[in-house]
Amino acid sequence: MSGLITRWIMNIAALVITAVLLPGFQLTVWGAIVGSVFLGIINAVIRPFIIVLTLPLNILTLGLFTFIINALMLWLTSATIRGFDIDGFGWAILSALLLSLISFIISMFIDDEGFRFR
Repeated sequence: MSGLITRWIMNIAALVITAVLLPGFQLTVWGAIVGSVFLGIINAVIRPFIIVLTLPLNILTLGLFTFIINALMLWLTSATIRGFDIDGFGWAILSALLLSLISFIISMFIDDEGFRFR
């Protein structure tokens, strides 16, 4: 359970880092917290259906269409959560790319039990 909370806090940090680095992505503290929860829920519920529906296109692009789907999930969060603002779909794509990179780096150091150091 502590790994889940640690991962959630680190994902909030990843959102904040992304917002600091990209001028088209504005984030408040409350927007980061609520947006992280909402993004996690839609990634768990809606994203799998969209992945299955767009599977032929995803195969055709060798998986690169997944970044577009991630951008759509961020854009949906932006349209729903106040304080989680993305200026356009181009910024959503850049935010999805940067957020994926930061989340990948974070996941190298966190497992289900919490932090791990090699």
